[in-house]
Parts: sequence; structure tokens; C-alpha cells
Amino acid sequence: MGPGAVPTPIGPGAVPAPMGSRTVPAPDGRSTARGGLLVIGDVVTDVVARHAKELARGTDTSALIRTLPGGAGANVACWAARSGCSDVRLLARVGADSAAWHRDALRRAGVRCLLAVDDEAPTATVVALVDSAAERTFLTDSGAVLRLSPGDWSPSMLDGIGHLHLSGYLLFATTSRATVLLALREARRRRITVSIDPASAGFLAELGVHRFLTAVEGVDLLLPTRTRPTCSPGSRNRRMPRPS
Repeated sequence: MGPGAVPTPIGPGAVPAPMGSRTVPAPDGRSTARGGLLVIGDVVTDVVARHAKELARGTDTSALIRTLPGGAGANVACWAARSGCSDVRLLARVGADSAAWHRDALRRAGVRCLLAVDDEAPTATVVALVDSAAERTFLTDSGAVLRLSPGDWSPSMLDGIGHLHLSGYLLFATTSRATVLLALREARRRRITVSIDPASAGFLAELGVHRFLTAVEGVDLLLPTRTRPTCSPGSRNRRMPRPS
């Protein structure tokens, strides 16, 4: 759920956008990404604090602070639309407190919103502390994100879709993980290609690498950042504990 304004995405993590609207079968029978793109992920309110000096513990530190619409899933969807995909859809759960603000930002970016509105939990919020070297530290309140439930999902959301992209954040809680697995199962049944961003190395460590890999078995493309491969089994710098 890293920071980045939805209307003009600033992160580099987008999946290459499928172009056009026609699905063409691959030689193995799987559909290629010539249809639309469905992203199932997170919509987040980002509070980005850029500070030039080291944080002064227990007192004030000057910073440039901005509040922006963001979220890893939202940024992927916006980048795909910006790159020319004519049909980009985003399924996510947001709080009623800021649902309209996020929906408007996504629509302006060319994304078709499939937002479930939560009347109990607020929209997820991430406070991003960005230092002078652009190193980012996140404080994360998952809010409504991980409450995305099977009831928010419908197989019809994959109609006309050529590629499904999943945000790994949703695998870190039981309810949202069940929703992701339903979508993944239906995409496999329809022979739609699937990619996933493993998301946070810290949350990945809490889940356990083997549980994560079991959940995403059969995914066509895994998109880790530079630091996340160190969490994988066999890495010389493995940071991921083995599951008990």
C-alpha cells in the first residue's frame, strides 16, 4: 500500500497494460492478455511526509506532508489505463468516509470502479515517512482493505477480461485471502492469465513464505520488488521464518 496519487501514478509497479478488447487463445489454450484488465487490490489514503533531516525522537521534525489517493492495486490500475488499456477494472473495499473521493480520482484516471463500501471500517491509511535518500518507512492501518469478502466478488467481473492482477496484501488476512482465491480459481477455470505483487516484505514474513507460495500456486507471473526475493527459501540472506 505504498504512496502514490491515483490520478497520476508515481510508482513503477504496474503490470504492462493489455491493449484492445479481443481475447486471443494461446497455443496451450490459455487466453492472452488482449482483453481487459481486472485488478483486485487495495485503495488507500496515503499520508506522505517527506523530511530532509533525521527524525528527532520525542519532539518536532519539519516535513512536507501531503494526503493523496493511493494503494498498490489502485496504482496498477491507473498505470494500465494511462498506458492505453481501454478496459481497466478495480475491485477493492473502501470505507464510507472517503469512498466518493477515491472513486472520483479513479474515474478521472480512466479506471472502472468496482468498490465495495464498508460502513464500519474506514478506508485504509498509510503514513509514509520519506527521508532525504528517498528511503520509505510505512505505518499501515489496513482499515477496510482486508475486509474484502467473498460477497464482494462475482465471477461476472471476469467477463471480457484477458488478465487478472492481484495485490498480495489481500493474502495477509483470512477474509480477503478467501476472496482472492475465489477469483484466482475462476481465472484458472477460464484460462485467464494471472499476476501477483507479493506486496510487503514485513507482512510476507508474518504470513510465512510457504503459505504464500501455496496460496499463489499456478500464478503466471510473480512481481516481487528487489528486497522481497531475500524472503524466499534458499536465499543466503533469508529474512523469512520457516512456518511451524
